[in-house]
Amino acid sequence: MIYLDNAATTFPKPRRVYDAVMYAMVDYGANPGRSGHKLALQAGRKIYETRETLAKLFNIDNPMNIVFTCNATESLNLGINGLLNSGDHVITSSMEHNSVLRPLNGLKNLGIETSIIQCDKEGNIDVSKIERAIKENTKAIVMTHASNVTGTIFPIKDIGKIAKKHNIIYMVDSAQTAGVYDLDVKDMNIDLLAFPGHKGLLGPQGTGGLYIREGIDLAEMKKGGTGSKSNEIEQPKILPDRYESGTSNTPGIAGLNDGVNYIVEKGMENIRRHEENLTKRFISGLESIKEITIYGPSDLEKRASVISMNIKDFDSSEVSYILDSSFDIATRSGLHCAPLAHKTLGTMNIGTVRFSIGPFNTEEDIDQAINAVYLISKNRY
Repeated sequence: MIYLDNAATTFPKPRRVYDAVMYAMVDYGANPGRSGHKLALQAGRKIYETRETLAKLFNIDNPMNIVFTCNATESLNLGINGLLNSGDHVITSSMEHNSVLRPLNGLKNLGIETSIIQCDKEGNIDVSKIERAIKENTKAIVMTHASNVTGTIFPIKDIGKIAKKHNIIYMVDSAQTAGVYDLDVKDMNIDLLAFPGHKGLLGPQGTGGLYIREGIDLAEMKKGGTGSKSNEIEQPKILPDRYESGTSNTPGIAGLNDGVNYIVEKGMENIRRHEENLTKRFISGLESIKEITIYGPSDLEKRASVISMNIKDFDSSEVSYILDSSFDIATRSGLHCAPLAHKTLGTMNIGTVRFSIGPFNTEEDIDQAINAVYLISKNRY
């Protein structure tokens, strides 16, 4: 199969990731932080090592400010629900995933107001609109780094400057960029960084994390055993224990560590260049098919390796089904859990067919995908 659904989860992973998961399960599959025997200590060391690996990648001073979660959705929920209180105002955009929109919408009844900045037809945001939307009670700006529908890359450093200027907390959803694009929490003034482990970071599903800047107080989503301060019935306030109640996903975190190490050794800039070149090749091929509509930035420097398109008035689900059943090509169709993005693009009624390129795709994959789209557009499949 030609796998072009990497925006949902990267597949395959580097072989070393699978090996790390299996090694953790077989050789030291004990409960970290709960016992003093050598297997539990080894598990605990691996989890801390992974915090250190991620801290270096994102330029985070204290690895203990990284909280492990199950995915970016859990990270975003922890950041949004843990930060905002009645009377607060938050700013977001029309290109957000439901992992941002639904938590914010759910807070309306608690007296929390949300302003949604309307993006243009390519998914680009005008940062001046963000500054104009700021109020006296604005607590946070919560926005994506790159759209999961169009790949549109937001100018997060510029947004971070606005947030810092107005003393507003800036939370970034890096679901489509972590591991491929540079993320420096200090240089970009990022206060909260939500990331998945299973996409660009090349780790297993069921892994993710949230960076919490020193001094930010989030209410925890769950309480329970942490292996620390076990003599108290109050939830400990120390990080990361405060937000990591329950048994950690040690095998998954071990795999995530090797995924990030693979990126560091391969060179993130090399991975990014590879994906950018394939994206340009794919879009160039699609542009030669007159029946195709491509969504997102015309400036390819402003686009991650996510390409949404439609063929004439064909149903996007039908096209994705034909790609799978007739050409053995995996894509995603529909609204991609981002309804406001599709309203922005004008595709709410039909959705789009989304191709998302990963580090292990090849030029041959791209050429076959272009040919498949061409044949479908001519009803020759």
